[in-house]
Amino acid sequence: MQTLREELRGWCKGEALNEDYAVMVVIPEERDIAQIEETMQTIKCLGRVRVRDRIFKEKLQCFLVLCESKEKVDPKEVPPEISLTSGTESWQIVTSSGVDDSSDDFSKKLKTLLHSEGKTFEDIQAMFTPSDAGIPTPDDIIRAVGDLLEKTGKISNESGGYRRLRMFSSTIPIPSGEEPYENWIEQAHLMVEESDCSDKEKKRRLIESLRGPALEIVKVVRDTDAAVSSEEYLEAIEQAFGSAE
Repeated sequence: MQTLREELRGWCKGEALNEDYAVMVVIPEERDIAQIEETMQTIKCLGRVRVRDRIFKEKLQCFLVLCESKEKVDPKEVPPEISLTSGTESWQIVTSSGVDDSSDDFSKKLKTLLHSEGKTFEDIQAMFTPSDAGIPTPDDIIRAVGDLLEKTGKISNESGGYRRLRMFSSTIPIPSGEEPYENWIEQAHLMVEESDCSDKEKKRRLIESLRGPALEIVKVVRDTDAAVSSEEYLEAIEQAFGSAE
């Protein structure tokens, strides 16, 4: 499975289009060319925008649209997505390069991990639960890889026999794929209190199950004192998000 950025680069080569003047737009529903060009031209740094090509991706259930801009694309100025004037739909925007190459680095690391386990992208594709218009995010991919390795018995014995904690962020309403506070904290306490793995491993598993505000709370605790225990991580979470009672 290619990343969207790799898809854009390859598409530019096929169309003999300078990738410095190209962006790709991910659109969940079919739109006419005039509307796409008009919407994209609201991004002032791109100048005049012309649609060069578009295709439908069956696996992603969305349209990919290749656009050529009059102005050179500066990834720092191009927003990651653009909303329609109706406010009911947003389109993801992909540039050929970014402020950093973290997504490409993530892809390389993922390929290395799957190769070491004798797996391929196709093995995890069916396990995606995409969170945004059918486009799998790194978090979606990480969860799918974890589920796959768990099912094939590749999870380390260090886990102490406990199933990997589901994600928790404290965000309201609760995003798809995440646990409510009460469920997550109960499972986290069971893992910390009864697992035979080291406290370092317990802290690692807590951190990898957190995101958003919940992750920021734990990072503050860790940065204040690197020697704090996994129990103190949970105490901080409870103080921040537990009930008043």
